[in-house]
Formats: sequence, C-alpha cells, structure tokens
Amino acid sequence: MVQLFSRIRMALLVAGCVTALVGCAGSVAPEVQRLPERVELSGTFYRGEANQSGPQVLASLLSQQGIVITPGLLEKPLHLPGAENQLQQNMQNLAREYGMVVYPLDARLPALLTQVAAGYPVMVRFSEGSAFWAEPRYAILSGYDRKKQNVLLRAGMNRRELMSFSSFESALEKSGGWAVLIQKPSQIPAAVDRQRWLKAADELAQAGQEREAAQARKALGSQ
Repeated sequence: MVQLFSRIRMALLVAGCVTALVGCAGSVAPEVQRLPERVELSGTFYRGEANQSGPQVLASLLSQQGIVITPGLLEKPLHLPGAENQLQQNMQNLAREYGMVVYPLDARLPALLTQVAAGYPVMVRFSEGSAFWAEPRYAILSGYDRKKQNVLLRAGMNRRELMSFSSFESALEKSGGWAVLIQKPSQIPAAVDRQRWLKAADELAQAGQEREAAQARKALGSQ
C-alpha cells in the first residue's frame, strides 16, 4: 500500500512538472513561437556610459549601414550636452540626414523579434533602475533565445546584456514603448506596414533626402 501511494505521488509530481513546463512554453506568443529558436546579430558596437547611450547606439547602427562615424562625431549635431530632452527626436532627424529611413515599430515583443529574426537590429528605449529610481536608456536589440525566453541587448558598457522577455517588455513599456529601425532605403522591414513605410519615406524627403525617399518608395513597390 505504501508503495502504491509513493507511485501515485510520483505520478502527480511528474504531471505537475509537465503542466508547469507547458505553461511556460505557452506564455510565449504564437508569433514568437514561429520564429527561429535563437538569433544573435553581429555588428559594430560602441561602448559608453549610460548618459551617452543615445549617440553610441545611433553611431553603432549608422556604422552597420556603412557610414564612417563615431559617437563623438554625433554629439554636436545632436546638441549634446544640453538637448537631452530632445534626444529621441534629434536622433531620428539626424539619421534621416544620413539618408536612412526611420521606420517605427510596434513596441510588442513579437513585432521586435520578427525584425531581429530577419537580420535587422532594433533601436529601443527602455527603463533601467528600481521602482524608486529609474532612467531611460537606449540600446540595440540584437538577439533573443526563444527557449530561454530572453533578449540580447547591446547597451552602455555591455555588449551582451541579457534580459528576460517579461523584464524587457516591462522596461520598454515604462519608458514609453519606443522602438525603430534605421534602414537603408532599399531595406524593406519584415512584415512591412506599407503605409508606415511610405510615411517614413515622406519624412525622409522632408529632410532633404528626396533621392533616397524615391528609392524607398521604389523598393516597396518591388515587393
């Protein structure tokens, strides 16, 4: 009888563990489950202090597009120090001046990981710190591990900062939910929103890059 109860208890424990594992797997959105299990993009990365994360991230992404640049060369056109409150908009304006399309993304994990899986690093703003003190930082979302449910960020002094899916989503939301691609006009994002891309092309033309804007429209038309 004791042996029978032991077997029943073991069976219940095994069933409980299986249920827990299924629950964990089910917590990942179906769109994410359809992506490759693990992706890590390579590319240029400039380390720097947290308060310099904007210029370093933008310089990293522009360098990956073949532009010869360093974070220090971006400080003056970004009006730093002094214009920290306008940094997000100024970085987008400056990227367009370099002929890049700034394509906004939905700040949802599936949307962001879809771009990473397609080979496109994503520029994100997230909140770092405690509940009592936190500050926004910019980073490059450059990888993920679906099985371990974590993302890979290049931020600050850290080339490989790992963060769980849930922590990343929370940090992203706390900082306003902002994420963009910095793309060449010929680089159409995965699952592109056509109207959003055309609007981004119009903004590129308004920045004086009319030839590049025309390239962006042409690239979309060939899809």
